[in-house]
Amino acid sequence: MPLSLNEIRERARAFAKEWAGESSERAEAQSFWNDFFNVFGVNRRRVAVFEQKATRFTGSTHGRIDVFWPGVMLAEHKSEGRDLDAAFQQATDYFAGIKDAELPRFVLVSDFQRFRLHDLETGERADFALAELHKQIGRFGFISGYQTRSYKEEDPVNVQAAERMGRLHDALKAAGYDGHALELLLVRLLFCLFADDTGIFPRQSFHDLIAQRTSEDGADLGMWVGRAFQVLNTAPEKRQTTLDEQLAELPYVNGRLFEEILPLADFNAQMRALLLDASLLDWSRISPAIFGSMFQSVMDAKARRNLGAHYTSEKNILKLIGPLFLDGLKAELDKAGHDEKKLAQLHRKLASLTFLDPACGCGNFLVIAYRELRALELEILRRQFATQQSVLAHVQDHVLVDVDQFHGIEIEEFPAQIAQVAMWLMDHQMNLRVSEQFGENVVRLPLKKSATIVHGNALRMDWNEVVPAEQLSFILGNPPFIGHQWRNAEQMADMERIWGNDGRFGRLDYVTAWYRLAADYMRTALDRHSRLNGNDGLRAAFVSTNSICQGEQVGILWGDLLARGVHIHFGHRTFQWANEARGRAAVHCVIVGFGLADITPKRLFDYAEIKGEPHEQVVTSISPYLVEGGELVLPSRSQPPLGYPLMTKGSQPTDGGYLILSSDAREILLAEDSMAAEWVKPFIGGEELINGTIRYCLWLKDCPPDQLRKMPAVLKRLEQVRAARSKSSTASVREWASRPSLFTQDRQPTTSYLAIPRVSSERRMFIPMGYLGPEIIAHEKLIIIPGATLFHFGMLTSTMHMAWMRAVAGRLESRYSYAPAVYNNFPWPEPTPPQPSPASRGGGEGDRRRAAIEAAAQAVLDARAQFPDSTLADLYDPLTMPPALVKAHAALDKAVDAAYLAAEKAAGRKPPKLDTDAERVAFLFQRYQALTSLLPADKPKKPRKAKGAA
Repeated sequence: MPLSLNEIRERARAFAKEWAGESSERAEAQSFWNDFFNVFGVNRRRVAVFEQKATRFTGSTHGRIDVFWPGVMLAEHKSEGRDLDAAFQQATDYFAGIKDAELPRFVLVSDFQRFRLHDLETGERADFALAELHKQIGRFGFISGYQTRSYKEEDPVNVQAAERMGRLHDALKAAGYDGHALELLLVRLLFCLFADDTGIFPRQSFHDLIAQRTSEDGADLGMWVGRAFQVLNTAPEKRQTTLDEQLAELPYVNGRLFEEILPLADFNAQMRALLLDASLLDWSRISPAIFGSMFQSVMDAKARRNLGAHYTSEKNILKLIGPLFLDGLKAELDKAGHDEKKLAQLHRKLASLTFLDPACGCGNFLVIAYRELRALELEILRRQFATQQSVLAHVQDHVLVDVDQFHGIEIEEFPAQIAQVAMWLMDHQMNLRVSEQFGENVVRLPLKKSATIVHGNALRMDWNEVVPAEQLSFILGNPPFIGHQWRNAEQMADMERIWGNDGRFGRLDYVTAWYRLAADYMRTALDRHSRLNGNDGLRAAFVSTNSICQGEQVGILWGDLLARGVHIHFGHRTFQWANEARGRAAVHCVIVGFGLADITPKRLFDYAEIKGEPHEQVVTSISPYLVEGGELVLPSRSQPPLGYPLMTKGSQPTDGGYLILSSDAREILLAEDSMAAEWVKPFIGGEELINGTIRYCLWLKDCPPDQLRKMPAVLKRLEQVRAARSKSSTASVREWASRPSLFTQDRQPTTSYLAIPRVSSERRMFIPMGYLGPEIIAHEKLIIIPGATLFHFGMLTSTMHMAWMRAVAGRLESRYSYAPAVYNNFPWPEPTPPQPSPASRGGGEGDRRRAAIEAAAQAVLDARAQFPDSTLADLYDPLTMPPALVKAHAALDKAVDAAYLAAEKAAGRKPPKLDTDAERVAFLFQRYQALTSLLPADKPKKPRKAKGAA
């Protein structure tokens, strides 16, 4: 059992008293340092090892190093009164003869009566007298094991540790040690290396066992490691009295971590060197929350090339657990103040909370949640026992929060094992913080409790078998994001089991299955114990791809969940889920917190920049689109409001590419068949509209047969179209094989039309759109509105409509994916359409507002026309958008906003604030509800029962 801080302080006082005023003879230095290390409970034999090793390094003419602890500390001792600056210079001179992996972080110089400690990593220097050592023991946590840290996510030691373990993994696997045995061996080694540097084991005892007792060729390393594992799983009273002294130093761990007997691994010299190399890192600097995912990636050579790209950063985890439970608990702590009764009540509450991550991976969310819960408990203990001057007897009896409050499900065995160990490691780190605060050891060895981490498919098991729903407080996590087009057969079967075989549910992202099961699980808890009586009930929050709150998935997913009684409690709108590691993964995500209770207030977090910090808004309700508003799901309308022009997509050839021509192909065709010039038309899709490029197509719908027969190059292409369609797996396409000269879907207008690209970059403030003539054939990647007026153009290119689009449109990756449903559900400033021409207008307020919008819309077109050589991509790039065009859009926005404000005033409603996207969208949803309230409501569909559900 390690010494407590109080015991170390008393030993430090006795050490200082013994050596005060003693002779400064060099011969006494060894005794001095032996006694010094004994203060911290490091035995004399271990100190002697450091000195013997130091004699091998003679990196300068000053002589041998007095004390050398590879990778940790170097000490230089001088006679009383000598210059400590010169001693430090002499100590650092030795670095030239030390291997890089063994360079120390700390340099300690002394002259018997004075100490000077240099931290070479932080640059900090501390000077103090021998008599003050007992007040300075916190600086020597690297010896005692009571070294608490604030971890840096980008600390390179995390990557270094994973890379070194990865090399060991590769070497063992190449030698034939593979599968479950290899995974469990690596997890155990992870625990031992961490324990070596954090006080679970005597300092560096595992490293010394390997370095000192195994042969350099590694032949006996597997035997020693296996024997160490057996000792770690054996209680002290069951160990032989003749057990090797170094093995006997290892504590009894229990927790079943070392229970399974593994086949002995056969190491060689290279593998031994790799293990020693890993052990020389300072594992106390490594965060279990971060390292777990990195460590998992060592099992995959491809993932290791982007090592660090797959872990979930602590900052992003806190975005979820904060509003889910942590912020509320902190508020309760603030309210409790120093009231002993309230603090005791809150403490009991912390110990009663339970958590489940049903896709826990390496346990990142559970580890951080546990750490934060323990930090709150520590603050409670500080306040409860503040009057005892930081001395609390039997402090371990007062630590109530434990790892068994946490549960997880993970489909892969290796990360599930890592998650369990990571929870123990975080538990130990938090115990160190308690020990540091109260001066008494808190060591939970042997391990008696553990997190419940179940290895299995969360979508094919009853979560009640992991933890009964009525006993759970919170569900949290980051389930996998997999679009319908990327799912494998097993995942497709999972989705069918959860959602049934209704085709529309097949378009949902894989992550939605966890939402559905969480909702069912919550209902189980409610049915069993009616938890909502005086209780907010079971709550959940998931990180998800932002597609579940955009476009068609909203109606499918949230229509079902709302029917099941789900309410959104908080939400983070789209932000970039990334980290600072090289090759980092950047995904556009949302966080949705939900439950069956309809709590107030609710919290909405918006991002001005997706890589920036969130701005919080307190609201009364949150819509499934993660905007302020009612629990409204927009229907998939196929028609716009009465009187507004129809929007549709362009024409689709389904031709195998043979009706489509590049500029070069057009020239070749016309050189062969000059008569084809009349039937070759510009063919514009979204990319061509934005970037000013052009393609062509054969548009033959009105071409007489006699002319077709005179164009052999065209006929050749039509034969290729016929063949391609005949081979199609779609029956309707095969039917069009008999009409190869026609597009399978012809929606080409006979008049000018407004063209909007279906896909556009999220970087732009406005989707570039413009007018095209009927002679330009619109590709299906264009959304078109034949007969659109300047009023329609002005409204659709306004910031108001762009805000609506960003809220309700789908996404292709992070790009906007516009669809007619965005337009068909758009709440216009007036429910009836404008008159077709100014001449027919009566000159009322509405007519003036429409005229102002039309004039502003024309000004936008005029501003564009000032730059005839610029493409829409040039004009609407945020960095190159001309000031004249910016000014014109600002004037248009002013006219559009004025029309809405006038409409609200006419309806007797308070004018809304329209300064941000969030305010605009909240207002538009309110207006949508007002405009549709008189329409007959669709009958809500009954929620579907999961296939195979009870």
